[in-house]
Amino acid sequence: MEGLVVMPEFWKGKRILITGHTGFKGVWATQLLVHLGAEVHGLALPPDSDPSLFAMLGEEGLTSSTLGDMTDREVVVHTVSEVQPQLVLHMAAQPLVRRSYREPVETFATNVMGTVHLLDSLREQDGVEAVLVVTTDKVYENKQGERAFAESDRLGGYDPYAASKVAVEVATAAFDLSYFSANGVPLATARAGNVIGGGDFSEDRLIPDIVRAEMKGVPLKLRNPQATRPWQHVLDCLAGYFFYLQALSEGRDMPHSLNFGPTNPEDNLTVAQMQATFSSIFGADQNWERDVAATPREMDTLAINADMAQHLLGWKSCYSPLQAIRLTAEWYRAWRDGAAPLSLLDAQIAAFVKLVGKFTQ
Repeated sequence: MEGLVVMPEFWKGKRILITGHTGFKGVWATQLLVHLGAEVHGLALPPDSDPSLFAMLGEEGLTSSTLGDMTDREVVVHTVSEVQPQLVLHMAAQPLVRRSYREPVETFATNVMGTVHLLDSLREQDGVEAVLVVTTDKVYENKQGERAFAESDRLGGYDPYAASKVAVEVATAAFDLSYFSANGVPLATARAGNVIGGGDFSEDRLIPDIVRAEMKGVPLKLRNPQATRPWQHVLDCLAGYFFYLQALSEGRDMPHSLNFGPTNPEDNLTVAQMQATFSSIFGADQNWERDVAATPREMDTLAINADMAQHLLGWKSCYSPLQAIRLTAEWYRAWRDGAAPLSLLDAQIAAFVKLVGKFTQ
């Protein structure tokens, strides 16, 4: 990987507010930023899975942790005022497609108004250098074609989750045009592929479902085994966010949105291929059966083009989808066998940082 812009001296001592720090991706982001020497503050709801990676680690590495609801404007305003962040990574969300069908009002409230509360609290906050709002690869109007989506493609959400994230994109653009640009504060959105890694225990996600089925000794059910997704390791995704945030903070000429996904979209795997690879490494002698229960519609194909991030930031995935699956399966296998979760994160972060190289040069 050449041309990377992220350097430890930029991040050392930076006050960073991460929303969604209690989630799987938020915990990994916290530990990677701590490795880079940043001062990390978190705002999020308590984790809603048991077990949860956040509960396993506690507040390890965090300077402060506020457990609160993004829909509560007073909580958001108070946290921003207390932290006085220099950089903001907004990841707090209701991210589950099937839950969004069951709870559309709550999904829109959390994803849209949570973002609006945050941006409104930041627009007159002194000292903010850059803000990055994380949305999803599902914001694109998906007509089930073969082409990977680029940043210039039309937005459109079929399900409540995707639609709420399209609304987040629109709201963020409005705040940028109305306030942030005038104040000289870069504000952008990041659209990431399907992120995998150790410690995800969320409902209705493939790898947690595989792990739960194996450990409970129950049959694994797959809803859409031939569906394809842009699988990427959590560290690759987070590195993209950090490169983008630093470039924005340094005043580099950046677009208002960037995709982050596998370097080669043609490497996308089906759900069945993912399951077979993960289970063999995890050590699960596991067959699956088709889930024939009536379920809300989910897209059969999805791919995103991350060429712009590679061209502008020098970023690309360190790990192929197969390598990402291997690392993830090894994490869960070691955790199942009694290894400490923090040591597993630290080891994979150290290996990733060494691989990237310029994190430490």
